[in-house]
Amino acid sequence: MPLFLVVLCLLAVTACDEQNPVGPSVGMNERFTLAPGEVATVRDVDLNVQFVDVTGDSRCPADAICIQGGDALVNIRVLDNGATSAYELHTGDSSRATVTHKQVRITLVELAPYPFSSRTIAPGEYRATLTVTR
Repeated sequence: MPLFLVVLCLLAVTACDEQNPVGPSVGMNERFTLAPGEVATVRDVDLNVQFVDVTGDSRCPADAICIQGGDALVNIRVLDNGATSAYELHTGDSSRATVTHKQVRITLVELAPYPFSSRTIAPGEYRATLTVTR
């Protein structure tokens, strides 16, 4: 019985390891949503995509009237066979919402939450929805 409790405690501690955030395992053409720091494994191409953070969120708040829609910069990291590549995806320009990494395209579909003028978004609140296609 004591051994069982020790093993259970060790499993609980490793499950909460913030240095090794684990996200979903997804297939090609499948939408997936990540929190900052989370990593998705794309099964069909043996690739990992990590949502790093958001910088420069200047999107027009939902409760405001703006001349331009603004832009948010979503930083991702792609881990492929031990090599790491960093990319910046944009919400305000659809031509810059997609990057090509080797044989696949990684597209930012949505960034949530959408800003409101009365509320600041904390960095940990962001969620990036992405797809990986050929």
